[in-house]
Amino acid sequence: MRDRELHATLRAFAEEAAWTLAAEMAAGDELPFAVVAEPANRTRLGGSSFYAYRADTIGYISDHGRKIATLETWLPAVHALGGKAGLESYLRAHGHSRIPASGRERAEATLFALLEHLFEDASEFVLDEDRLARALAELDDLVATSRTDVEVIVPLLGFELHSPEIPLADGLSLLRADALDRVPEEAAWDGERPNALVCVRGEDEDVAAQAAIQAKRVVTALRLYDAARVAMGPAAWIRTAGGPWQVVSTGAGGRPDGLLSVDASQEDELRAFCNLIWRRMPRGGELAWALARYEMGCERPAAQRLTDHLLALRALLGAHDAVGSVEGAESGLLADRVSALCAAEADRHAVAERVAHAIALERAIVSGHGANVGGRAVADDLAGHLRAILRDVLCGHLDSDVRRLADELLSDPASAPALV
Repeated sequence: MRDRELHATLRAFAEEAAWTLAAEMAAGDELPFAVVAEPANRTRLGGSSFYAYRADTIGYISDHGRKIATLETWLPAVHALGGKAGLESYLRAHGHSRIPASGRERAEATLFALLEHLFEDASEFVLDEDRLARALAELDDLVATSRTDVEVIVPLLGFELHSPEIPLADGLSLLRADALDRVPEEAAWDGERPNALVCVRGEDEDVAAQAAIQAKRVVTALRLYDAARVAMGPAAWIRTAGGPWQVVSTGAGGRPDGLLSVDASQEDELRAFCNLIWRRMPRGGELAWALARYEMGCERPAAQRLTDHLLALRALLGAHDAVGSVEGAESGLLADRVSALCAAEADRHAVAERVAHAIALERAIVSGHGANVGGRAVADDLAGHLRAILRDVLCGHLDSDVRRLADELLSDPASAPALV
């Protein structure tokens, strides 16, 4: 697989270097020539040798090395090559016996070697497209055979992409299944629609170990981004250096609910949202516990989802001395606090009644008498309120002390926000 971004970067560098060196010659700089002995045809000339003059482009490029290193395209090209394996092989193939120790120095030496190869024996610095294509293909082949790329794909259920790929972070992207070659059918298709995939790429074995964690972070962000409950598939597939795929378990339940469809106009917003959520992800405390309970509920049927999400709301909004209680004043206080954060003043009573109904339904579920009449709709309603609170706290739109904020809003109804 050719690295198009690397090719474009190196092409821009080669073009600018050629223009610069040609301009130096046009300004009067002379290209040196070296005398080279060439063996003659022994049958006709008795074994004597000819001597020929050849343009010393290698020496000329070396003499102008400092100027080349100041070009605008120099640093992007160095950075593009700096993390690549296989540069040692490329330098040895072009006669370099001493290989620099640092990645940056190897990248710089590779750029000079590329220029020397492009203009070897040339009498002017005009870039030849065929020679450039061959040089880039050679570099690509050496880099590809020297690396041990690891790819891990995890199906996302209940998620649809319109673009082939959405890069989210370094080595992490969302893919349509048809954007990657030789994807196993079980990963590419869920029986009803093509799957989208979380794709994790890297160059060491730790990639496989971290892939499930990375995919879980993506699922968390997507569940907070939209009301559709995206799920991670129960299996992941791993391959090394383009080899065969191997299947492993993710341990996920794979219970999607609804469909999150992302078109091209939403990609930048989604990327920014995911990165913001990941930067602000809590590592402990009530918010982290509530987020874990929200995630747990998203994996379960409506009745269990309702109880999980009520527990999360109690952790965030319940009275400190009554967390877990479903009786008496605490129930009404929880309902009021949720409505204060999630509804405008005109809708607050209706939202509070809905939350109170969820609490009453929870009592029936716990006692074993919970008929699921209306249970799914109530559970979905409650999940929407919890998601809105978690999302807005993590995005910085709400103070993390949402209990105090809710009480302040209850005392000043006009200032209540309306979370979506």
